[in-house]
Amino acid sequence: MSEDTQQAAPEGVQANETAGDALAQAEARIAALENDLAAANNDLLYAKADTQNVRRRLEKDIADARAYSATGFARDMLSVADNLGRALEAIPADLREDEKFKNLIVGLDATGRELEKVFGLHGITKVAAQGMPLDPNQHQAMMEMPTNDVEAGTVLQVLQHGYVIKDRLLRPAMVVVAKKPD
Repeated sequence: MSEDTQQAAPEGVQANETAGDALAQAEARIAALENDLAAANNDLLYAKADTQNVRRRLEKDIADARAYSATGFARDMLSVADNLGRALEAIPADLREDEKFKNLIVGLDATGRELEKVFGLHGITKVAAQGMPLDPNQHQAMMEMPTNDVEAGTVLQVLQHGYVIKDRLLRPAMVVVAKKPD
């Protein structure tokens, strides 16, 4: 072998090793970039999901704000409805027939009906209580009355009507509940 051939062989081996190292480095770099891309795609998916969750939460908050924005005002108006109802109940039968007071009473009745209508338009309804089993989520027991006429835990009398707005309780019904006699 000539000197040129002996020198060329190590250079060829060296060139192959350099090319092999470069290829391994390129493959490692590609693998690292693919991992980075997968991580970025994963982060993007989480960010999209988080954004969608925030959007849904905000839409629900906005819907709740619209539905229940009048809650404070409605709660204040309940005392007006209670007072009007008590006033109408307190009018004796003989005054209801008296011509001097008849128009006044008709006006008060009409006002009560209109108030109930407006409550209904805004999703405000009375809590059912009379004759129903006591529901601590909607009724507040003020007294217990011994009786054998109905099952224990049944509402005997409504002292003050309760109201809900849509599906939220504005005020519990204050009730008298039956209990077994001693």
